[in-house]
Amino acid sequence: MKSILSFYTNLSLVLRIVIGIVLGAIFASVSPELGSAVAFLGGLFVAALKAVAPILIFVLVVSSLANQRENQSSSMAEIVLLYAIGTLSAATIAVSLSFLFPAQLSLVTGDLSRAAPQGILEVLNTLLFKVVDNPINALLTGNYVGILAWAIGLGLIFKKATSTTKSFLHDTSTAVTGLVHVVIQFAPFGILGLVAGTVASTGFSELANYGHLLALLVGTMLLVALVVNPIIVFFKTKQNPFPLVFQALQGTGITAFFTRSSAANIPVNMRLCEKMGLDEDTYSVSIPLGATINMAGAAITITVMTLAAVNTLGIEVDIATALLLCIIASVGACGSSGVAGGSLLLIPLACSLFNIPNEVAMQVVGVGFIIGVVQDSAETALNSSTDVVFTAAVSKSN
Repeated sequence: MKSILSFYTNLSLVLRIVIGIVLGAIFASVSPELGSAVAFLGGLFVAALKAVAPILIFVLVVSSLANQRENQSSSMAEIVLLYAIGTLSAATIAVSLSFLFPAQLSLVTGDLSRAAPQGILEVLNTLLFKVVDNPINALLTGNYVGILAWAIGLGLIFKKATSTTKSFLHDTSTAVTGLVHVVIQFAPFGILGLVAGTVASTGFSELANYGHLLALLVGTMLLVALVVNPIIVFFKTKQNPFPLVFQALQGTGITAFFTRSSAANIPVNMRLCEKMGLDEDTYSVSIPLGATINMAGAAITITVMTLAAVNTLGIEVDIATALLLCIIASVGACGSSGVAGGSLLLIPLACSLFNIPNEVAMQVVGVGFIIGVVQDSAETALNSSTDVVFTAAVSKSN
């Protein structure tokens, strides 16, 4: 048993994940019943990540701020600025490509059981109430905005604590991080279950009807990941950005693609930052923060899906309205829930800019749920990998 465990842990995590992907696809293709049977492994893995992520974020942010050195505050300001630039750039690229390669929809009704926000004020109002949420409730419900708010407040206060208290906080964060490492070792089995369940339930034929829309969405996300992000990193570091970009895509993009949750992928990002030798005081704050506000993929989804509805209805779009859409998509993306499909519920907000009826807008959301098996996966991979890319860029430049 020890030799088997040693062989398993000595294999590259990426190689193990690739093996899980292949096996999951094979299981579901050979027998959909078998694929559905092993799908519980995926749910179990994602549930474990979501269970450990809130407490991990809380103790790491409190510990990092309590033990923060003087130069760390400037680093965080730089990272947040890159987050904002990246998200707005992604929305702008999405608008441009939507004009160059317009997509249209065959509007259908999907799973519309969740209520969508009706205006930008409602999004901001929701965010503010998340900030002042009860800390216990925030931990139980996975309210990462509230968790960050309480962790930042306590961390700043603990900066004046004794060295013994600070040492205890550091040891606690180390212990929780150790638990996360154990969970990550089971990632290949979780990915196997996620792939098997997805292929067994949806197959590949249903996505063919939305090939152009999917190509536009995924193509825009690839352009941002492989062109826009490297340009931003180059201007920041004055070095070749591609080794860093590819390392982030390989190290965290793959797991994010299948977990489809920025929040659930936080422990994976933390582990990658540790392997890259980044400053723990910085990434223990920037990664949870990025999972909440750095949503380039969500901004792309909101923009492309909205303009697809606009094209379908034959609505004319001027430059000023397009720019306003970029801003609304960027701000709205920060309000997405951090779980699978969260960005889709912000589409009616963007559609309201063009006076599209809510009934039609919710049909666009329904289309989003149909293609979500690819769209949401690519979106999360972009969001999550960008958190690491920008954090590493600032850390390395400093």
